[in-house]
Amino acid sequence: MLQSTLAPFRALDPFADMRRMQSDMNELFNGYGLAQRPQVYPAVNFWAGQDSIVLTAELPGLSEDDIELTVKDTTAVLRGSYPERASGEDVAWRRRERPSGSFSRTVELPFRVDPDRVDARFRNGVLTVEMQRPEEDKPKRIKIKAS
Repeated sequence: MLQSTLAPFRALDPFADMRRMQSDMNELFNGYGLAQRPQVYPAVNFWAGQDSIVLTAELPGLSEDDIELTVKDTTAVLRGSYPERASGEDVAWRRRERPSGSFSRTVELPFRVDPDRVDARFRNGVLTVEMQRPEEDKPKRIKIKAS
């Protein structure tokens, strides 16, 4: 008899209300940006050799005309703007992870670079910037004479 009285309760998921409440809270916080960690955008990678630095940044959905790159001494700055997507009173965001609006990213470089010897290419949403060290800043090998 006990088996037959418990049968209707087995079909119920005891955690369904908890999952629904968690989903509602995530949606609420994501809508106000409270649940999102602040991120530095765009994310960049860079590596340096003796005489040059290569910096890459992923900027999907933009064109080379949407990006401003400036280089001075030991600083590289990327600026740009993503267009606002779907907005209005009739739009209810469910998830919003891709950026919109203006961005600016400053990267401190390990040595001075020559702004006249910077090569920037943009292909398939990836910006690749090669920066050369000025000739006068490159280490020079000194020949030692025998006395």
